[in-house]
Amino acid sequence: MIEFHQTSKVFESNGNKVEALKDINLTIKKGDIFGVIGFSGAGKSTLLRTVNLLEYPTSGEVIVEGRNLANLSQHEIREAKKDIGMIFQHFNLVHSKTVFHNVAMPLLLSGYNKKAVENRVYEILRFVGIEEKAENYPEQLSGGQKQRVGIARALVTNPSILLCDEPTSALDPETTKSILNLLKQVNEEYKITILIITHEMEVIKQICNRVAVMEDGQIIESGNVYDIFAHPKTDTTRKFVKSVVRDEVPISVYRLLKENSHFSRIFKIEFFGINSGQPIISKTAKVYPVEINVLFGNITELQGIPFGNLIVELIGDEYEIKRAIEFIMKQNVKVKEVFEDGSERGIDIERFVGNALHG
Repeated sequence: MIEFHQTSKVFESNGNKVEALKDINLTIKKGDIFGVIGFSGAGKSTLLRTVNLLEYPTSGEVIVEGRNLANLSQHEIREAKKDIGMIFQHFNLVHSKTVFHNVAMPLLLSGYNKKAVENRVYEILRFVGIEEKAENYPEQLSGGQKQRVGIARALVTNPSILLCDEPTSALDPETTKSILNLLKQVNEEYKITILIITHEMEVIKQICNRVAVMEDGQIIESGNVYDIFAHPKTDTTRKFVKSVVRDEVPISVYRLLKENSHFSRIFKIEFFGINSGQPIISKTAKVYPVEINVLFGNITELQGIPFGNLIVELIGDEYEIKRAIEFIMKQNVKVKEVFEDGSERGIDIERFVGNALHG
């Protein structure tokens, strides 16, 4: 549906060159809700704008439905762009026009007759839930209603692709949720492929099935949303994941634990899928002579799959703690040791338990 092949974009200003995109290779499949996330300056907006040639790539290709738009004539580009809708962070509405005329504008510019325009505009306004606002002006609308107008305008030409440029960053959390639900409905009912860029991992979590993480003009990680959340490979991705999946115990708690006289170690246990509902901690406490102090717990859902973690303090004999951890790891969960400064380290169980045997 959308393919980036070695796509680069260089901006030049006053003799200085800025590489906004660096050899991007990425495929967005038909029917995806594909999220691109990154901090400011990562290049995500530039990437989005190359899809409909608001920015021309400096090198490489952007293939949209089998065609490289940059190779088409101006007439062919105009026709191809009718199949690509776009919604913006700040709505981009014409304030002197009513809601009806804002939505109708793409059809009017394409020469549709009055009756066809009226039928299509009211059809799409009903779909986005603001039919009663047709004769209102933008300044009479809330932020969420303005964005619904923007979505309606993007959908009115019946595109197969919808580009979303930070569509919820100007909205409050409740309105954001309703707009994301609407975009999901657009994807499901109209079978429209959606490419959405954002700096909010919560947006990715709520709506996307696949995601790419950008940094310094490059894709540093991409894949299924569940896999990216469960197994982030880069520090940047881990920072984004932590903004949604909380898994940190305050440093002050570690200091208090350190003051206790008993021997203990702290571990993070990550649960995936069916294991999220298993009583692993209670089983461990029954089998091994260790005390288990739960310091933190969190569970969320990604694409209908439970995902969560526990941070626990195990108190007791060092060898028994290690045997208990060995037992927990056999329950098909991931375990990391957590240190006083909040850092984590994966466990090689053979070495972990072996050291206790010979210690």
